Amino acid sequence: MVTGTDKKNYRIVISGYYGFRNSGDEAVLRSILLALAEQGEAAGIHIQPVVLSADPDWTSRMYGVEAVRRMHPKDLLNALRTSDGLISGGGSLLQDATSSKTIPYYTGIIKLAQWLGKPTFIYSQGIGPVTRRWMDPLIRSSMRKSAYVSVRDAESAELLKRIGVPHSRIEVVPDPVMGLPLPAGAAAGRAQAADDAAAVPVLGVSLRHWRKDGADLGRAADALAELASRRPVRLRFLPFHTPDDAEASKLVMERLSGRLAEGSSAELAAPGDDPQQMLLEVSRCDALLGMRLHALIYAANQMVPMLGLSYDPKIDQFLHRLGLAAVGTTEQLDPGAFADSAEQLLDDISGWKEKHREAIERLRQQSQQPAQQIAQLLRHTISR
Repeated sequence: MVTGTDKKNYRIVISGYYGFRNSGDEAVLRSILLALAEQGEAAGIHIQPVVLSADPDWTSRMYGVEAVRRMHPKDLLNALRTSDGLISGGGSLLQDATSSKTIPYYTGIIKLAQWLGKPTFIYSQGIGPVTRRWMDPLIRSSMRKSAYVSVRDAESAELLKRIGVPHSRIEVVPDPVMGLPLPAGAAAGRAQAADDAAAVPVLGVSLRHWRKDGADLGRAADALAELASRRPVRLRFLPFHTPDDAEASKLVMERLSGRLAEGSSAELAAPGDDPQQMLLEVSRCDALLGMRLHALIYAANQMVPMLGLSYDPKIDQFLHRLGLAAVGTTEQLDPGAFADSAEQLLDDISGWKEKHREAIERLRQQSQQPAQQIAQLLRHTISR
């Protein structure tokens, strides 16, 4: 048996979109940290994380780990030099839809670690979309020289294969958040909340700004109004990225004013910054309409029936893994069809859970694979 004093310590830098208080990305970080601790323990080693963060003080307080400034060259270089390796992930880091600077930044950190002779590990990344072909060599080089590469869906693996990354080197795994647990002691509160809300079903709603003209939010409001006119429903808006999602939710709630039938209501949740508290919020819903990817992943994690509203291929890719299709998109959402689908979920929650239980359990179990592989690689192939 390996005792605590016998365990070798590995200092690992973790790069991602952390410290911005985006619930989905923070959930990814929390999930990775928990998985690394668990799998490190199983491998008889200790993994000491160093997180690259936009707000290192906040990240350190939230997770109890060391954190450094992600955009400060001296901090970044020092963290990598004193490390035993780099984890890049998870989330949609290697895409150019949000900015042309995203891929050069994240691949630049990977290449810097490699130039310093540090092993690099790609942790359940979502790759793409990539529309600028000059970025392909940046991705290809950083992937081909990594000790371990995992992506969160088959489409990401196919994209890497197309740009020259050997398919045999890529492992397709679930998003890390599929393995995120509820906060300690949360189960009793969840059961009580379910009893209290038994009379009126709770539909969680996760929306975000996407179209500049706001037409997508208008369509969402029309769809929710249609459902709430047919039956009493409690619409609980869940802001995954504050303050932006809270503002989008308030806009939709304003459009719902005067359109809710008797017995229906709309409210805005305030779960705070802790991703596990947001997971608890989702667990207390009877069903969920999700535009944010991690809202859907949270719902799957807690076996909450879901309806996905697609604004990006990653939404469709995740739904596809569960055998589902989006109920609409930011360009088209039929109120009647949405209300029909929502009513079907609410009328047969247990049937939905039974139908998708096997696929969800498989994703939960597989969510530990990257941490397990990294721990084994650290133990058996990497020494100081």
